[in-house]
Amino acid sequence: MKKNSIIIEPKKLAGKVNVPPSKSLSHRGIMCAGLSEDISVVDNLIYSDDIVTTIEAMKQFGMQVLSEEKVGERYRLTLQNKSISKLKEQNYKMISEPMTVHCSESGTTIRFLMPFFTLSSAPMTFTGKGRLGERPYETFYKILRSQNISYETTGGFLPVTINGTLRPDRFQMAGNVSSQFISGLMLILPLLGETSKIELTTPLESKGYVDLTLDTSRQFGVSVEMPDAQTFVINGNQYYKGTTYTVEGDYSQAAFWLVAGSLGNDVILEGMQKTSLQGDHAILEIVERLGGKITWQTEGVKSTESPLATAVVDASQCPDLVPVLTVLLSMGNGTSEITNAGRLRIKESDRLKAICTELNKMGGQVEELEEGLKIKGVQGFRGAVVDSWNDHRIAMALAIAATRADGPVEITGFEAVKKSYPMFWVDYEKLGGVIHGESDWRNL
Repeated sequence: MKKNSIIIEPKKLAGKVNVPPSKSLSHRGIMCAGLSEDISVVDNLIYSDDIVTTIEAMKQFGMQVLSEEKVGERYRLTLQNKSISKLKEQNYKMISEPMTVHCSESGTTIRFLMPFFTLSSAPMTFTGKGRLGERPYETFYKILRSQNISYETTGGFLPVTINGTLRPDRFQMAGNVSSQFISGLMLILPLLGETSKIELTTPLESKGYVDLTLDTSRQFGVSVEMPDAQTFVINGNQYYKGTTYTVEGDYSQAAFWLVAGSLGNDVILEGMQKTSLQGDHAILEIVERLGGKITWQTEGVKSTESPLATAVVDASQCPDLVPVLTVLLSMGNGTSEITNAGRLRIKESDRLKAICTELNKMGGQVEELEEGLKIKGVQGFRGAVVDSWNDHRIAMALAIAATRADGPVEITGFEAVKKSYPMFWVDYEKLGGVIHGESDWRNL
């Protein structure tokens, strides 16, 4: 057994889970509060690696943490950015010295904050680690070139140094690129002096994530108009107002436990909103389409085991669900397919290859396609040694698959869950999961 691995004994899970706050909304709430000269409160946060990265980056842009209150395992932050009040006086420049923004492995942090370079009159460098440096940024580089803004990079990858001023403009980009580029522009353009437009040349994928940006900005007093489905009009001279923002439960994380319920575990999820703009809210509809039963109770929401059918699942609007959906579809009676998932190849891992490889070690019958997966139902898994590929969603999906294995499942790289859900293994154990090994999974 490797030191960075844990062994999970196959066992049914039962009990309640207080689902972590939405990582997507946590990023957005912190960034909006961090762009306001007013005092704001962002409540119901957990300090996953990605959220800590965003907090530290926003401090570099002048955000102050006025207070930090721990409430159980969650945090309530009081935030303010007094520098914003001087924005217009300083010709929209808050930073005068060269600066390096470290984005670790957080794609949301770097793609949202890259447009913030315009707040500096000196060169600003963005860097990261792991696969973040290999992800494509050409969409943003194209915008820089269109505005004759100087930038330096290595073969198109990180680090990248930008020096110039982002002007209000008509920005055109394809809708099938990462929605994070669109959201990043939406955050900074309202602070500039004139109106801008973002025009999509193809239909928008991951629309739910852009909706989250629009809704969060609105709660902080910033508006974006949509004359049609592919045009966003952002008026300048707006400012972010102070508010109290409570982050709702994360459907991306709830999906693991909802799939667990569909596989015969008895898990009730607390802290979820029945209606949500989160794209991964789609897990409810997908489970029901496969024949599962979703029940809302006083205590929370749960999914109940039932014979599972097959389906073709379009992942274009909910890509983060693919790893755990592959586990679910492996329990179906027949062959299912996941389509429009090509972008998963440039996540923390090549998620299509990763989940295909690891589930097949457990007796799955998953075939890797160029833009998706074909999954033949197997009704159960084998015990095996599997790897997370340093990807939080792969690690958690394999843990749920382990509940339907016929023997122990050893997961190497289990600590990857720190990226989004550091308490995952603690919650798994509280539900009756049996975990053992030399590694400390309780203190990630």
